Amino acid sequence: MFVRTASERDLVAIRALLVETWHATYDAIYGVERVTAITDGWHSIASLKARLTRPNSEFLVADDGKRLGGMAFAAATTDPKIVLLHQLYVHRACQRQGIGTALLDEIEVSFPEANKLRLEVEEVNAAAIAFYRSQGFASAGKTADCGGGSGLPALILEKALG
Repeated sequence: MFVRTASERDLVAIRALLVETWHATYDAIYGVERVTAITDGWHSIASLKARLTRPNSEFLVADDGKRLGGMAFAAATTDPKIVLLHQLYVHRACQRQGIGTALLDEIEVSFPEANKLRLEVEEVNAAAIAFYRSQGFASAGKTADCGGGSGLPALILEKALG
């Protein structure tokens, strides 16, 4: 798989990837209805399309020419030294193949002025937490509202850049 900038033609496949990975990860924890409600809002085509043109952001996909194996989206905060990783998801069949690391590496170099990469990860997502810790992220606090509007508790992790 190679990492490239996402385009509008990728949005249906990105949405499918996000919906599938969210249901696989969270149905047993939050229930199918709640996961569907979250993905219908956060991962709608309109929501994804808006990210394509967001200033000071990077929207990436991992692509093998036949399918998307992963995606990532990050944007600078009001402080350009801090970048927020909003999404990094890898299809279950493509996990443990270096795709998440490749996406994260590209996000990191996409913001040369930044000195910190921050993310929120649901406290129950042990696999994601282990991945981020293996990539050099450390605990920086907690939030009771992951992503804003979810009401889901999350850890805040950060990594120094540069």
